[in-house]
Amino acid sequence: MAVVKADKPGKLFYKINEVSRITGIKPYVLRYWETEFESLKPQKDVNDQRRYRKEDIDLIYKIKNLLYDERFTIAGARKQLKDSRNGVTVNERGARIVAISNELSAIRSELTELLKLYA
Repeated sequence: MAVVKADKPGKLFYKINEVSRITGIKPYVLRYWETEFESLKPQKDVNDQRRYRKEDIDLIYKIKNLLYDERFTIAGARKQLKDSRNGVTVNERGARIVAISNELSAIRSELTELLKLYA
């Protein structure tokens, strides 16, 4: 994940065009993502211009990575972000799925054996 490189040290807020240039995401896409990802809500100033913080830009990089690099759908990226906030990683979720799958396979084998006995 890229690190936000501030144009000016100590800068607190960035406008949408600056964020677009920094992240490589078009402004209309950023506005769309705001409607899809509830955690991406930049503040607005008195002129109704978006004011992105460094935390917002970090989140944009996470969303970009999930959608473009890891090929998640928007719904999948939304769930992944929610899970990461709750401390569940993709690997942990994958391990849980494998464990459940193994348990189901064992149950299926037992049921197959039982059916053979009573058939």
